[in-house]
Amino acid sequence: MIRILGIDPGSVKTGYGIIESNGQHSRYVDSGCIKLAAKDLPDKLGEIFSVLSDVITNQHPREMAIEQVFLSKNASSALKLGHARGAAITAGVCARLDVYEYSARAVKQSTVGYGAANKEQIQHMVLRLLNIRKVLQEDEADALAVALCHAHTGLSAHMLQPKSL
Repeated sequence: MIRILGIDPGSVKTGYGIIESNGQHSRYVDSGCIKLAAKDLPDKLGEIFSVLSDVITNQHPREMAIEQVFLSKNASSALKLGHARGAAITAGVCARLDVYEYSARAVKQSTVGYGAANKEQIQHMVLRLLNIRKVLQEDEADALAVALCHAHTGLSAHMLQPKSL
């Protein structure tokens, strides 16, 4: 079983979720949400980096999966999302985690079976797939869906073909 940290980046809330998986069976470990409201951008990015660094230190994941930036009509929002992703990725790289990226469509497809699934469908499937009995915030569920996507697709592929150095 490999411990995977999934990240749903955001400049207002960043969700994280940790699972253990062998590519066929997955188990919930932990999840949470970093609330970043009422701070300027550098402080938000510092908090994302700091909190995720602590999560990595305490939970010992081996790999990180993160959602890719999606194209938005609002360029400012897309840039802020890119910054939040950068802070999260930097926390993973500094901890020497392998980092993998997945499109929102790929995450939805691998978790729900439908690439245009809505938030409620994702949350429902994450709860069922991981047998979670507590209420999850949307960002936590999305982060766990990213981790599940890696477990269902990327993890299986790279277990068959080891990464070359």
